[in-house]
Amino acid sequence: DEILRSLAGPPSPPGRAPPGWRVPVDCVRANELCAGEPSCSSRYRTLRQCLAGRDRNTMLANKECQAALEVLQESPLYDCRCKRGMKKELQCLQIYWSIHLGLAEGEEFYEASPYEPVTSRLSDIFRLASIFSGMDPATTSKSNHCLDAAKACNLNDNCKRLRSGYISTCSRELSATEPCSRRKCHKALRQFFDRVPGEFTFRLLFCSCKDPACAERRRQTIVPSCSYEDKEKPNCLDLRGACRTDHLCRSRLADFHANCQATFQSLTSCPGDNFQACLGSYAGLIGFDITPNYVDASTTSTTISPWCSCKGSGNMEEECEKFLRDFTENPCLRNAIQAFGNGTDVNLSPKNPSPAVTALPKAEKSPALPDDVNDSNTAYDTSVISTCSSLQEQGLKPNNSKEQSLCYSEAQLTTDVMPDQKTFKDPKGGSSRHRESRILLLIPILI
Repeated sequence: DEILRSLAGPPSPPGRAPPGWRVPVDCVRANELCAGEPSCSSRYRTLRQCLAGRDRNTMLANKECQAALEVLQESPLYDCRCKRGMKKELQCLQIYWSIHLGLAEGEEFYEASPYEPVTSRLSDIFRLASIFSGMDPATTSKSNHCLDAAKACNLNDNCKRLRSGYISTCSRELSATEPCSRRKCHKALRQFFDRVPGEFTFRLLFCSCKDPACAERRRQTIVPSCSYEDKEKPNCLDLRGACRTDHLCRSRLADFHANCQATFQSLTSCPGDNFQACLGSYAGLIGFDITPNYVDASTTSTTISPWCSCKGSGNMEEECEKFLRDFTENPCLRNAIQAFGNGTDVNLSPKNPSPAVTALPKAEKSPALPDDVNDSNTAYDTSVISTCSSLQEQGLKPNNSKEQSLCYSEAQLTTDVMPDQKTFKDPKGGSSRHRESRILLLIPILI
């Protein structure tokens, strides 16, 4: 029971949870439990009145407010958390912040995430990515993984519908002075990334690229001309401040910092070596004014940033630069993106950090790329998932020859066909690796 409880979330501080309470519990349920307890219910109403229009110091100077806060720290509300995408997510987050904003020591640089910690790893999705990106460089240079990701999304009805919806919304020009409805575009993007499984969204966002055309398609994934770019770049601290006035945006930003904050105490530079949590938190930021994106179509470096700068920060410039570096110079985020593109989860061998590379000039704006256009310089463009899915859609079973060789399970492909896919690929590998690559080169010929 203790092991299951530790997996469910961080333990409560000693003495905080009274006997009988199971922690953590989602904040909507915690509110219901509090409402059924007269003492908790009355103190919660008192605290909400105390927080209305008062700063923290003024609130704590009031004995009644302080007593209410002390009582609520012993209630299930103190340890409650929310699940991203839950039915009453916004209500849950409003309850969480109604308690924790009273506990915060002013405007903290990093805030605790209101979401339950991600304990599972999408190892299967990382292995799926390895099928498309863990091959010999001679093969990968002739494939556009971002185009493959778009084709895979189109084979799934839910992914295709929601992706078409946000592309249409974000590309619809309203007038000569208003190219799109940014608000509607953001809402459609949030629906896509909240409702479509990571096996599709991660491949679209974090596909690996060997040429600028592929990298530009990746940059255009979120239709940046509407969802990301603006006429002028705001100050990053102003952007953060505006985000914190919205419970949902504030929660997603706190979750990003909790799961992607670089640490040198882990092999991958990520908290708990959990790439999945970092990538999921990154995707959770898309659809807000603080939306991050690739800054260019470079294939030699991965630079991520919100649409903001530290110009005009005054005496807050150091704090602004620190906030911006959490995106632009974050080894955890960079390693997580590269690991997914290489098809490797957290079973990594130690490696030297990537050398600093001067970013290429920003690519010119281009419309969302159609999925029937091969935008990589390649003579053919194949997708194993497309082949297998097509067979399944037609109700056919692969025969014992060429189709079957393409439709191995992910585990088989990882351990049998490509046994060394759990580490980053060395293009100067030995002869055995080249023999495996020759086998993989037969796939497009068979198709």
